Amino acid sequence: MSDCLFCKIVAGEVPATIVREGERVVAFRDINPQAPTHVLVIPKDHHPSVAELAAADVGLLGEVLGEAHRVAVDEGVDGTGYRVVFNTGAGAGQTVFHVHAHVLGGRGLNWPPG
Repeated sequence: MSDCLFCKIVAGEVPATIVREGERVVAFRDINPQAPTHVLVIPKDHHPSVAELAAADVGLLGEVLGEAHRVAVDEGVDGTGYRVVFNTGAGAGQTVFHVHAHVLGGRGLNWPPG
């Protein structure tokens, strides 16, 4: 999609700090990190949400999740714990409508806090 920020990152039209890249999936650092490790993992193909990706290509969804784990390993947070989050829809906080998994770690992420 020509107006999709993440499609532009995939196409190399918008810069990003790429940490992993495969044939169908790419991972890059979030520009507004919410934890010491905050990496976004996206499919290169455009799917607006995780629900739509799951309906269209469950294998690609599996690749996104597998890549999220590899990011956690590379970032050294797999042993201490990490979170993988998909925001689905505006009401859940999704602001870029190209499915993306947030990989968060490097600090306590217990919920509820306290």
